[in-house]
Amino acid sequence: MQEHERATPPGGNVRQPAINAPKVVLVLFVLMVAARGAQSLVTREGESWVLLNFALIPARYDSSLGLIYPGGWGADIWVFVSHMFLHGDWLHLAINGFFMLAFGSVLARRLGTTKFLLFSLLSGLAAASVHLWAYWGDQAPLIGASGAISGQMAGTVRLMFARRRSVFDAHRDGAGQMEALSLREVFTNPRALMFLGIWVGITVLAGAGGVMAPAGSSIAWEAHLGGFAAGILSFGLFDRSSGNQNALV
Repeated sequence: MQEHERATPPGGNVRQPAINAPKVVLVLFVLMVAARGAQSLVTREGESWVLLNFALIPARYDSSLGLIYPGGWGADIWVFVSHMFLHGDWLHLAINGFFMLAFGSVLARRLGTTKFLLFSLLSGLAAASVHLWAYWGDQAPLIGASGAISGQMAGTVRLMFARRRSVFDAHRDGAGQMEALSLREVFTNPRALMFLGIWVGITVLAGAGGVMAPAGSSIAWEAHLGGFAAGILSFGLFDRSSGNQNALV
């Protein structure tokens, strides 16, 4: 279902909502806030129960460790999705929420609700899969929507660097009116390449270098890269059915 923007009537002004974001983005954000709120209300034992049942823990899949996790085979599947709604603290949630509102809103308007959700899910699954491969057998839980949001950011890259645009232009002028870079153009466009280089550098520095990580935790930078790669590679497949031929890989 493709969402459309309202045109301003002649001689009149359309009153803009206080939060100018698609409903699907706001719903996802509310769900993450609700999950974080529930996490903050439970006891330490309750928090452990939540993580064991809904966080993605690589050790769950390594049978050689002899560990038994709750939830059985069902949890083996649903944690690939449920871990995206959990966050370590309110700052973690605030940062993810900010980037989802900024970049996810552009993608939601461009792709429509259904394709936006599928695109985000694919990016999140790719991020989780890369993390699982990189940390096979590790008992530390992976939580947060950063992988999916990295994919949303990557999709927006293919929009905001066509014709010297920015993410602010996408919000002001409408993402549906913007041309998209092809995958080949992404890697030949100087502005896009500069953004990619800076983003990858910051991601690796923050993760591998332990910068900006809360005490007692670490940033899953490999998952971020996995989600970003999935987003930038698959955007054309989702955007193609919207009638945009310039987005093809």
